[in-house]
Amino acid sequence: MGISYLFILAVSLSMDAFAVAVCKGLAIGKIRIRQAALVGLYFGVFQALMPTVGYLLGISFREHIEAFDHWIAFGLLAFLGIRMIIEALRGCDDDEVSSSLGVREMTLLAIATSIDALAAGISLSVLNANITIAAVFIGIITFTLSFLGGYIGGVFGEKFKKPAEIAGGAALFLLGLKVLIEHLAG
Repeated sequence: MGISYLFILAVSLSMDAFAVAVCKGLAIGKIRIRQAALVGLYFGVFQALMPTVGYLLGISFREHIEAFDHWIAFGLLAFLGIRMIIEALRGCDDDEVSSSLGVREMTLLAIATSIDALAAGISLSVLNANITIAAVFIGIITFTLSFLGGYIGGVFGEKFKKPAEIAGGAALFLLGLKVLIEHLAG
């Protein structure tokens, strides 16, 4: 797995967290750097943990699915991408995000935005990726984008939320297609 693939995957997975961070920034209003960093930290940590859990689940049954693992990777990434695009176009209820940065609310938001990363972790297991590097990379990218999203939300508003989710969904779908094409061609 190349660095460009990992970068696109990390950015794509972090788009939900970015969108919610923008909403958090909107709800808080004049957000401070420390608050934006806390938002980034929650989302970054959970986005790093979830693919690791998915990877561990995936390797536990990898030997049983090797003949069609590329279809699983494609299916999961394509499903996640299409779902992300549909949710962005529908306009989900991220507008209901409160200004609270409490542990309970932030943990629930971080889990909700990182479920896709769990499924991506399963894909990483069938691709024999180095999960340590992937998880750290995904966590750092998500922290950075969520920090920026919280800050941008407090300054510029909701303008970037929908395009970010659509771009993330399209990238996930295309990554899945890339995996499938490379396996079928090789």
